[in-house]
Amino acid sequence: MPIDNPPGNIPEQPVSARVRARIQAAGARFHANDNIAAFLEEGELALLQDEVSAKLQGVLESLVIDTVSDHNTQDTARRVAKMYMQEVFRGRYHSIPPVTEFPNIEQLNELMIVGPIRVRSACSHHLCPIIGKVWVGVMPNEHSNLIGLSKYARLIEWVMSRPQIQEEAVSQLADLLMQRLQPDGLAIVMEADHFCMHWRGVKDTESKMINSVMRGSFLRDANLRREFLALMK
Repeated sequence: MPIDNPPGNIPEQPVSARVRARIQAAGARFHANDNIAAFLEEGELALLQDEVSAKLQGVLESLVIDTVSDHNTQDTARRVAKMYMQEVFRGRYHSIPPVTEFPNIEQLNELMIVGPIRVRSACSHHLCPIIGKVWVGVMPNEHSNLIGLSKYARLIEWVMSRPQIQEEAVSQLADLLMQRLQPDGLAIVMEADHFCMHWRGVKDTESKMINSVMRGSFLRDANLRREFLALMK
């Protein structure tokens, strides 16, 4: 009697399917702007990169690009896969960067502003670049944690280096910084160029998007909010 699936002939699942199955079994979300580092096992990031490279090669072939004789595109699939996994979307696949926190020994309770911090992302609708600036306002209290200036940039880059839409990105940043700093109030303003408008569609080269998130005392105190917005430079 013939054996439908003899041992040893069962095709191995692609690594993306194995990772997806783990995430789904945990009941976790894996939207474009989520971090999935906790579900990756050792060595799987490199395998994912190889899988992405192979599929991008198929995209180039479907675009009828001759990657055999065109020296400019012979290695494009590998380069783009590496760019996505290690740079542009790094915040999806790598754990949060280490950030040293210090107790507020001096019990600082005055407005602190950090920025502008340059940010780079990609819109999750078209994977076109988003390039902009972020300002962060913090109203600490005696129980707050303090972090160094460069650490704000690292945390912001970790959140932004995923496919994003700007409105959700600033909310994610606010959630993360509120959790890490435990301040009385937090304010975030982001201003960015969206290449899905500059590069395609209406091809508007002037428009920018500006949005903000206010938490705690910045939400309650209009004077504090005005002071923060006036001091942004």
